[in-house]
Amino acid sequence: MPTELPKELAARRIDRPVPLREHVYQAMQELIISRRLAPGQHLVESELAQMLGVSRQPVREALQWLNNEGWVDLRPGYGAFVHAPTQDEADQLLAVRALLESEAARLAAQHADADGVARLRELNRQGVDALAKDDVDAAVALNAAVHRCVTELSGNQVLLDFATQVDRRVRWYYTPIARQRGKQSWQEHAELIDAIENGDADGAARIMHEHTERTRKSYLEQRAADGEDDQQLIELPARRRRRRPTRG
Repeated sequence: MPTELPKELAARRIDRPVPLREHVYQAMQELIISRRLAPGQHLVESELAQMLGVSRQPVREALQWLNNEGWVDLRPGYGAFVHAPTQDEADQLLAVRALLESEAARLAAQHADADGVARLRELNRQGVDALAKDDVDAAVALNAAVHRCVTELSGNQVLLDFATQVDRRVRWYYTPIARQRGKQSWQEHAELIDAIENGDADGAARIMHEHTERTRKSYLEQRAADGEDDQQLIELPARRRRRRPTRG
């Protein structure tokens, strides 16, 4: 029979350092979400390595990882480019988000306690302050925090897992319209929090659905205003040709 490990050994855990490529992946993903690396932008390994203070190998590995998850497009012969989401991609994801978060709001109104409501109000207050300071990065992060808090207060772990999967892409889509949605978005949050505090499940679900639907429409309107077209081709850099040695 196998012998059991001593308790002092069984309780010990080995702390494994996070691989460098994971740090690079997370840093590049945040640059994409914040639009510092814009959709369609050509990503040059050497430039990214210099910017992040690492060698090219972890950058190459991170680009492959980002490609697998749809953040980056690898084009043979041309290199890596930030993925440019199509209208259908954005529309479908934001529609799914509306369904998930409407149900989360309904459940939050049934289960949230006073501490949870206070946490929501504080996040919303910070968001209003960020908006007043024109701090878009903070406003986008706090908007995501409010929505995540609502989902956490739902008490449904499966729902939270699904919402977490779409959270980063929602932030990516929300960034270019954060100013456009502006004060109205945070007022809608305040109305939602009131409904949750009052235990109004149907009202909370309705407010959340309307809120997320306005965000979806704002994103699509912004795309149209910017002249983005799914058929628009991104100009690719010319391939580098090797010079043939001249014959003397």
